[in-house]
Amino acid sequence: MSTSLLPAGLQAALRERGSGAYVITVGHDGAPHVVLAAVTAGPDGLIAEVGSRTASNAGARSHVSLLYAARHADDYTLIVDAVATPDTSAETPRLRLTPTRAVLHRPGPGADPPASACGSDCIPIWP
Repeated sequence: MSTSLLPAGLQAALRERGSGAYVITVGHDGAPHVVLAAVTAGPDGLIAEVGSRTASNAGARSHVSLLYAARHADDYTLIVDAVATPDTSAETPRLRLTPTRAVLHRPGPGADPPASACGSDCIPIWP
């Protein structure tokens, strides 16, 4: 997963977690919509293979989040905020994602001194 638009720390975290991520959008009624999708690196950021409802939600409300679940009890969850652009040229719906923020998060007390103000064990990886 290598692209010049993604910082090295984010590239490494994505590589460790593989391609499966939960894509979180917001529907027209304000309700969250969550789907598991294949997410890969593309020349301009990330690309998520999604369904029509997720693409429609992102087309109307472009700020989305990706959640890569913790792989075991002591692991961090990777959360990536991004701006999504639906790709209408593809055969199946997909989103082009430009990450704006990424953090590794797990419950419990953080490091001393803390890496973030979150109050849990959070490690900001971008920006």
